Amino acid sequence: MHASAAESLLPFLHPEAKILDVGSGSGYLTEVFSHLLGPNGKVIGVDHIQGLVDLANSNMIKSEGGKAMLKSGKVQFIKADGRKGWKEGGPYDAIHVGAAAKSAHSDLIDQLKAPGRLFIPVEDLLNQHIWVIDKKENGEVERKKEYAVRYVPLTDAPS
Repeated sequence: MHASAAESLLPFLHPEAKILDVGSGSGYLTEVFSHLLGPNGKVIGVDHIQGLVDLANSNMIKSEGGKAMLKSGKVQFIKADGRKGWKEGGPYDAIHVGAAAKSAHSDLIDQLKAPGRLFIPVEDLLNQHIWVIDKKENGEVERKKEYAVRYVPLTDAPS
């Protein structure tokens, strides 16, 4: 799924793009995105579990390149409710969601640049499907249901 997400978002990953990675987990895809951008691009990984934010940071510092990206701010990991996006870093050229949402949250769509793309798994009854949501240059939003998937749910933070 990581490759499918990267391929879908690739047209929006120009050298100075800003990307939001919701449910960034171990940081793997966040780092992949960072390598697809130029030196002035930025990727923000958001997770609501502090342990996963810590894991992503510790994974990034395992390489000199990862350390440099964290130090420069090209990659940043934040503890927050990703369902609401991360308004402070937006607007974004691309947003990836790595867990199945109950809906395509309007907060995420609002944080897209025009043009921009949201790649999000969404639950519908018993199934989940990838939705690709494009915000056109004129601000018009186009939604496309792509294919069936199985993701962990996008949940509240543990108490």
